[in-house]
Amino acid sequence: MSTFRKILRNPSAAAGLCILLLLIVVSIAGPFLVQSPYEQNTAIKLMPPSSEHWFGTDDFGRDVFSRIVTGAHYSLLAGFISVILGLTGGLLLGAFAGFYGGLLDQILMTVCDILLAFPSVLLAMAIVMVMQPGIYTPMVAVGISSIPVFARLVRAQFMSLRESCFVEAVRSAGAGDLRIIFRHLLPNSIGPIIIQATLRIGSSILLAATLSFLGLGAQPPTPEWGAMLSAARNYVWTASYLALIPGLAITITVVAVNLIGDALRDYLDPRTRNM
Repeated sequence: MSTFRKILRNPSAAAGLCILLLLIVVSIAGPFLVQSPYEQNTAIKLMPPSSEHWFGTDDFGRDVFSRIVTGAHYSLLAGFISVILGLTGGLLLGAFAGFYGGLLDQILMTVCDILLAFPSVLLAMAIVMVMQPGIYTPMVAVGISSIPVFARLVRAQFMSLRESCFVEAVRSAGAGDLRIIFRHLLPNSIGPIIIQATLRIGSSILLAATLSFLGLGAQPPTPEWGAMLSAARNYVWTASYLALIPGLAITITVVAVNLIGDALRDYLDPRTRNM
């Protein structure tokens, strides 16, 4: 039985994967199937959910369902792009620090420890403040703030493997440092890295939405879920669906990704595989 099928034997993983695949399909095809999320009609503003407008309308008369569907694109991009950026940076820094050690390791890990001392949201906010607010700003900021996390993980994996017998064998065969790092050490470290990357997607989506909620990310009228939550603050009591629906969208997405991450951890982590 393939690894994929073994993971899908976990009902939680199967449910999370189905939800995530549905969200991906919605984010790709949805914008072509719904009305424009920017189309305004003040005559129907703040209309509650109905058969005509499934999720109601906002204070400008825009269809909330259309905005939620279009917003899935931005939120999923935020999760995946930020993790790719953080993983790439952390992989390079952690690999060289863990493999070579010495002064390079001390300098890089000291910088990582300083960055990790700050809460992720504060670190991301500081990065955003030196950039222009926009759709992709939170993705870059969250990605940069994730680099120390991945760097620490990769370093620990490489340090535990660099003195292994198979490393000494390939070194004796004439393999160079880069070949050892990327052809031998990295494949043997990939399990924990995949687990961390998957779990990090959910937290990245949440963090990017938080930045937009605080006005440091996507700006109105962009239909981004965090920005929609921010715009709904004035209508929590009079039109609670404006805050409830994007909040549920964020929650469902994060839970779906975390269910997949937990299943991967249970399968790939040798400490829990046989439990």
